[in-house]
Amino acid sequence: MITAVLPSAKTLCDSLVNSGSLKPADILRAERLGHAEGLADEALLGTLLRLGAVKEAEVVAAYARLLGEPAWGADEDETIEPGEALGSERFARHHGLVVIDDAPTRMSVVAAVPLSVPGVEALAYRGQKPLAIRVATRDTVEGLIDRTHRDGRAAAGDLVETLDDTWAPQDDIEQLKDMASEAPVIRLVNLIFQQALERRASDIHVEPFENQLKVRYRVDGVLVEGEAPPAGYAAAMISRLKILARLDIAERRLPQDGRIMIRIQGRELDLRLSTVPTGFGESVVMRLLDRQTVSLDFASLGIAKSTIANIEQLLERPHGVFLVTGPTGSGKTTTLYTALSGLNTEERKIITVEDPVEYQLPGINQIQVKPAIGLGFAESLRSIVRQDPDVIMIGEMRDLETSRIAIQSSLTGHLVLSTLHTNSASASITRLLDMGVESYLLASTLEGILAQRLVRRLDPESRIAFEASEALIRRHGLDRLTEARPIMLYRPDTTQPGGGYHGRSALTELLMMDDELRGLLMQQVDAASLEAAARRKGLETLYEDGLRQALAGTTSLDEVLRVTGGD
Repeated sequence: MITAVLPSAKTLCDSLVNSGSLKPADILRAERLGHAEGLADEALLGTLLRLGAVKEAEVVAAYARLLGEPAWGADEDETIEPGEALGSERFARHHGLVVIDDAPTRMSVVAAVPLSVPGVEALAYRGQKPLAIRVATRDTVEGLIDRTHRDGRAAAGDLVETLDDTWAPQDDIEQLKDMASEAPVIRLVNLIFQQALERRASDIHVEPFENQLKVRYRVDGVLVEGEAPPAGYAAAMISRLKILARLDIAERRLPQDGRIMIRIQGRELDLRLSTVPTGFGESVVMRLLDRQTVSLDFASLGIAKSTIANIEQLLERPHGVFLVTGPTGSGKTTTLYTALSGLNTEERKIITVEDPVEYQLPGINQIQVKPAIGLGFAESLRSIVRQDPDVIMIGEMRDLETSRIAIQSSLTGHLVLSTLHTNSASASITRLLDMGVESYLLASTLEGILAQRLVRRLDPESRIAFEASEALIRRHGLDRLTEARPIMLYRPDTTQPGGGYHGRSALTELLMMDDELRGLLMQQVDAASLEAAARRKGLETLYEDGLRQALAGTTSLDEVLRVTGGD
């Protein structure tokens, strides 16, 4: 028995639309995507969350309204004693359900959104008593599961303390395989994955040195050090990672690349693994791709509304070249995937050429380049232009041949999206000219360039406001960017987890081509002249966008200066 009728996906969506949290157009988009993936109607809410069309906290609030029970807050976890688990951990993680009280007359449950109807029905059938459901975010429920099942798992620090330094690097491959299959090594590797997920890390670095083995996690773009095992475990641990990635553990002289698919705490993770030989063994870096947390929505990336409108205007054009530029790890691929997600309709055929394919996008043909067999960007592009695509996405314009084919494709009626590694939007033009691309071809095909960087977001609950000093106002021209007086800035509360930061926001600089800029391009002027002309027409630089976000409290001024250099 359940005290309240579980709301259907349609009822919940109607509630979200009525509250202004969800747009009807996003529901239609999610339904189309769900049908393409063969998902049942009950999975609609999960699709909306994955697309970033609605915030998880808003879904929690909607469920709470309809169920008539207050939402469960992470601060309430402390009311539950550690290790007091009711039911199996496997069931709890699979369905996102935690039984917090099994009284004789009523069972109290905390459930992650979207609600698992089969899981709730299973609990109701097992208990044969009224069920009171309180909803929470997925992270909150995972934390509650960790707390209630703590006795069944060793903490990373506890495990490290149980290890000794008796295992030295071995040259015997069979012995390495045996050591990599030992329970302590398997548990250690699994705990490193688990820590990465709990820290919201984007990368894991495993680095052997002479007398230590370092494990570091990149969280919100900054490396933080984690607990590490003794140096003697380096060979066995790295061999374990290579076995998971189906790499040759006997080859330790050359770099290797692989992929690991794992499930941790009920979430599927895709890890891209890279090894390089160093003086004390192989250094391993793993990029974590969490398909459940990626949000293909421009607004959730932190891009300003005016910039989003201009990007969407560029993407509506039937042909031309749109570039996203920035260093590695600046979110370029996510921005392109977001653009493709919006373009992905039944009327368009979209083909991508990537290295690697980071996320599978339903309804889009994605090609993984394989240079070892002669399938590079240029070779793939020559073939796909005969596949009658409407939109082509190229992972990166790495050389002249790829750039020329991409530009020729746009001349023949295709919309081409790609990336470049340059410091600013205007510098991308000079980079292509330096590659050898003819200026008249660029002038006739290039429609826009988006330069991008990522800054850490301040935790809105703990950020500290302070009045900007006169020196700061003069140095950064803050009085030109806001009418508010006094001018307030924000800094992180460093005593909080993550140093007062949580998540990241995109700083952007969008250069849209027009007749004047095309004329300057034909004259092959330098990047500074192009940028000066674009600024006269309203171009906002990365630095200026960062200052606006600092004034809005999205990030701190120090973070903006760290990423942009103040220019």
